[in-house]
Amino acid sequence: FTKPNKIPNLQSSIYAIPFSNSLKPTSSSSILRRPLQISSSSSQSPKPKPPSATITQSPSSLTDDKPSSFVSRFSPEEPRKGCDVLVEALEREGVTDVFAYPGGASMEIHQALTRSNIIRNVLPRHEQGGVFAAEGYARATGRVGVCIATSGPGATNLVSGLADALLDSVPLVAITGQVPRRMIGTDAFQETPIVEVTRSITKHNYLVLDVEDIPRIVKEAFFLANSGRPGPVLIDIPKDIQQQLVVPNWEQPIKLGGYLSRLPKPTYSANEEGLLDQIVRLVGESKRPVLYTGGGCLNSSEELRKFVELTGIPVASTLMGLGAFPCTDDLSLHMLGMHGTVYANYAVDKADLLLAFGVRFDDRVTGKLEAFASRAKIVHIDIDFAEIGKNKQPHVSICGDVKVALQGLNKILESRKGKVKLDFSNWREELNEQKKKFPLSFKTFGDAIPPQYAIQVLDELTKGDAVVSTGVGQHQMWAAQFYKYRNPRQWLTSGGLGAMGFGLPAAIGAAVARPDAVVVDIDGDGSFIMNVQELATIRVENLPVKIMLLNNQHLGMVVQWEDRFYKANRAHTYLGNPSNSSEIFPDMLKFAEACDIPAARVTKVSDLRAAIQTMLDTPGPYLLDVIVPHQEHVLPMIPSGAAFKDTITEGDGRRA
Repeated sequence: FTKPNKIPNLQSSIYAIPFSNSLKPTSSSSILRRPLQISSSSSQSPKPKPPSATITQSPSSLTDDKPSSFVSRFSPEEPRKGCDVLVEALEREGVTDVFAYPGGASMEIHQALTRSNIIRNVLPRHEQGGVFAAEGYARATGRVGVCIATSGPGATNLVSGLADALLDSVPLVAITGQVPRRMIGTDAFQETPIVEVTRSITKHNYLVLDVEDIPRIVKEAFFLANSGRPGPVLIDIPKDIQQQLVVPNWEQPIKLGGYLSRLPKPTYSANEEGLLDQIVRLVGESKRPVLYTGGGCLNSSEELRKFVELTGIPVASTLMGLGAFPCTDDLSLHMLGMHGTVYANYAVDKADLLLAFGVRFDDRVTGKLEAFASRAKIVHIDIDFAEIGKNKQPHVSICGDVKVALQGLNKILESRKGKVKLDFSNWREELNEQKKKFPLSFKTFGDAIPPQYAIQVLDELTKGDAVVSTGVGQHQMWAAQFYKYRNPRQWLTSGGLGAMGFGLPAAIGAAVARPDAVVVDIDGDGSFIMNVQELATIRVENLPVKIMLLNNQHLGMVVQWEDRFYKANRAHTYLGNPSNSSEIFPDMLKFAEACDIPAARVTKVSDLRAAIQTMLDTPGPYLLDVIVPHQEHVLPMIPSGAAFKDTITEGDGRRA
């Protein structure tokens, strides 16, 4: 690992190309986004930089999912439409499933999709459903998800999904139709400058102005989406480009020189082991080390487990990192942060060494920054240079792939067995006492169903093997707390953006990607209804998605904050029928019935286990409406901007 030289300023970019009816552009515009805007500055006062390293080299090829041999349905010199070039380019990237909703500016692409015998289109009932489904596909597999929308409102309906993918580092390629080139800038019907709209919420985006550029642009888009820190890439294609005839050149090289030079190495060399040696030395000197692992560890689960086996260091996970290390392991502290376990947050508060791998020190984890891990030396390893020192200044940092760094650390530890003395038994015993003192728990009230218990039963009946998606709110946090994730990519949730309506379409994407898996959308009534139209997609595609709805007739998380901080004053958080609060409104079973999906409602805790078993045993999709009390609170809770000492462990809407 070598110290970085001066980092070039990447803030400038092409912002717009003026168009007129007489102008006929012949080249393509592309815009680089945030993950490539690298800065070495820190928000803290200037001081000598702690040891750090960046790894910069051309990357290894990311072609694992591409077909080893590809046979085109066109003869080599046969002209074909731009839309057919696009579809074949997707096929060459190994794409077998897309989530596309047609419209006037994208219908040529859909016509081309009908001519493909490789790609299946899963038709969503809303473009937001399509982009969230593509995200679910990507999150469940690690492969690039693909969605397609028309121009104007179709394209703008992708915005939440693009922002979500950027914040959660999800590889995604979104393709949008656009009005013909001669009409761009004229306020034509369904014209929206989607490249400009998505400038700050994509990793990179393109406006295709030459049909001959399509093969190169698609190759670049997939490479960008799934290399370095993954993220969304948008390709905007005018309709006349889709209609033009061309003989494509599939051998065009990609043009990403500056980006390639900053990508992590696939390996490390002998003279770069100094920093890894220093980390091993810090581990050996520590008495109370903690691993703080995030979504950047999902592709290095095997290496992480080996590192924990070699060191015996306890592991606290972020919301996005759940499953990278098994929650069932004795060394798992489960989730840390605002709604993390008391013992995970205790461990970070008392730690003398914090190994932060694949994380970004976001506010929902750290709370009050100055108080977070204030006793610890901090080691930060992350693939995105922009995250190093952005929120919390580390003592030692490596900008690189966590997988590669862990491989190096494991190699050093294995070569020094018996020489590096690691005994954290006293520390582990201290944390075990905290586990006994502050276990994740809940109370029961008569026949009412505790939502936490519903998730606990689901975990038991699925043996922790389900792929779980969620919306956003209380149910999301309970699903994070009470389902025991054993493996990476079985937990799909909107973390950074917190997008309600994510759960149902994400489950669609997961079910398409992993047809043999049990896929369960644990949802809340508020989130579920935001994309309820996707029940139609589930039925038509016959996807075996199970929906366990924790229905409290309220926006539960907002109600919890009202109880805690606003004297329980209800400000538009009741989602039922105010004129008849005793009825369940809306009737979620009627939505399922309208889409010919089996459904049932359960209101008593004594009936819950049998109801969940029926849901799991019923072939195909199923909706289970679980009625739960709205007074329940997600606990523990560290209020926003507070510290570990401010942890709330008691109370609810009955007596907050």
